[in-house]
Amino acid sequence: MNIAWPLYGHEAAQASFLASATSAKLHHGWLIEGPSGIGKATLANRLAAYMLGARGPDNAPLHAATTDPVARICLAGGHPDLRTVHRELNDKGKLRQDIAVDQIRDLSQFFSLKPAQGGWRVGIIDSLDELNRNGANALLKTLEEPPANSILFLVNHGTTPILPTIRSRCRVLRLTTLSEDDTKRTLDSAGASADALALSKGRPGLGLRLSTPSGLAAAHAAKVLVRSLPRPNDGLVTDALQSASADETAMEAFQEEILAWLASKAEQEPAAATAWLNISRLAGEARALKMDPAQTASKLIAGLYSAARSH
Repeated sequence: MNIAWPLYGHEAAQASFLASATSAKLHHGWLIEGPSGIGKATLANRLAAYMLGARGPDNAPLHAATTDPVARICLAGGHPDLRTVHRELNDKGKLRQDIAVDQIRDLSQFFSLKPAQGGWRVGIIDSLDELNRNGANALLKTLEEPPANSILFLVNHGTTPILPTIRSRCRVLRLTTLSEDDTKRTLDSAGASADALALSKGRPGLGLRLSTPSGLAAAHAAKVLVRSLPRPNDGLVTDALQSASADETAMEAFQEEILAWLASKAEQEPAAATAWLNISRLAGEARALKMDPAQTASKLIAGLYSAARSH
């Protein structure tokens, strides 16, 4: 059987939702959060399809097959009672920097209508990290006054703070990084290369995204750089800067390798934990300020130097 939305791991989160769905107290808002690349959007789609009537076997009701009538319509993006919100293209054909407030207002209008097929109206926002303040405030209104027979799944990567009032109106499904076995199974099912597994670190979606030529080169440059600390030569630094600033994927791969190295050091050296926090914060600020990759790489390397000197 080909599963419509294959997902490995996260059994506790899925069981928690099913327990609620089969009771008389199903909450209207669900916050699905955890690091990027671990299957949060996949889980949201599985739960949405379940609410619309897609079913797997009795012992695995969320494992709806691609041949399931409801799953097939959801996969095609044609279900009248399902609305997914994500960043859209602007009038120049480029991806917008955030989810526009009008998209959230359209979602609220969607929820104000009666379900076309007499069951539930289901919404997915992927992701909260990409909402601007106006969009977040518009979403809050929907969560405060949820229409009957409506349910909303909110994907949250945790890269930007969300309004406490949004969190307080949702049930939370907290997802964590996958085991090595589940990561490998996920990547194998996607036909990924061996390079993707090395880059994943328990986040198969991340490995898939970063296993490009520029991402692999930047990850290698980061590994070489940290091995040379605290006194790397100028050539290694130049290579790291060039590799990391090649494009956004390279920048992310470079950053992930540095943070992984600091996280491993933090187990024995408390100062490394502070360095990890500082560099993580710096990376978040770079995203928020839309810094170009070369600027970001320079700041990350300067932070790495500082961390190395403090050990």
